[in-house]
Amino acid sequence: MTRWKLPFSPWHLLLMPLALIFVLPLVQMVLTSFMSSAEINQFPPKLIPTSLHIEGYRHLFSETKALRWLLNSVIVSGIAVISHLVLCSMAGYGFARLKFAGRGLAFVLILATVMIPIQLLMIPTYLMFARIGIVDTLAAAFVPWLASAFGIFLMRQFFLGLPVELEEAALIDGCGRWRTFRSIVLPLAKPALTTLAIITLLWSWNDLLWPLVAISDDSRFTLQIGLANFQGMRRTEWSQLMAGNVVATMPLILAFLFAQKKFIATMTFTGIKG
Repeated sequence: MTRWKLPFSPWHLLLMPLALIFVLPLVQMVLTSFMSSAEINQFPPKLIPTSLHIEGYRHLFSETKALRWLLNSVIVSGIAVISHLVLCSMAGYGFARLKFAGRGLAFVLILATVMIPIQLLMIPTYLMFARIGIVDTLAAAFVPWLASAFGIFLMRQFFLGLPVELEEAALIDGCGRWRTFRSIVLPLAKPALTTLAIITLLWSWNDLLWPLVAISDDSRFTLQIGLANFQGMRRTEWSQLMAGNVVATMPLILAFLFAQKKFIATMTFTGIKG
């Protein structure tokens, strides 16, 4: 008797409905961005627009500083990603390979900062930034993202999984520690670096709470702060808000689709190692 076999993994029967649950709000957001105000406020609400309207996008770019906000978000996220790749990779390699007094304690203390709620750090961080004069500037938005405990942990776990023999061979051939790190270790760490870049991009791009506290000049708003201003107490510009959400979301989706294979490879490779 011939057994009938599915042309795909049985797990897809579970994953496909879950994927639809997550995709439908995104699709509805895109469709709503092309609706007129009358269709958006209609009851019962319409799921598909009768015709495509671009008033939301036109008002977004003509009546607001959306392009400036988008540029600010790109600057903040770009600096955050680059600094994370440089600082977290160096710190992670140091904790994984270099032996120095207090290494274990220092690593534990860094990880302990993950358990501190961000709300507890806002007042001391704001006072410190006010003293050095970077409040209400873009620097106030990207300085907290220069490095993170999670980034150091991720890179350390990846470096622990690399064969140490490769570095020992390079050291025997006359390479110094820095050249070994730059020429041998970093090329092998591309999956981890890509994953760290994607995660940092997601966190810094979507950051709202801290920039909302530290920045008040609308010309220095990030895109997330600007979109939050569309929601008023008496009226919400839904067409502009949905158009802005599409503009804010698409770069992240494209970045993830571009790097998803590296992301999965890193999660598989690192595991949980001491």
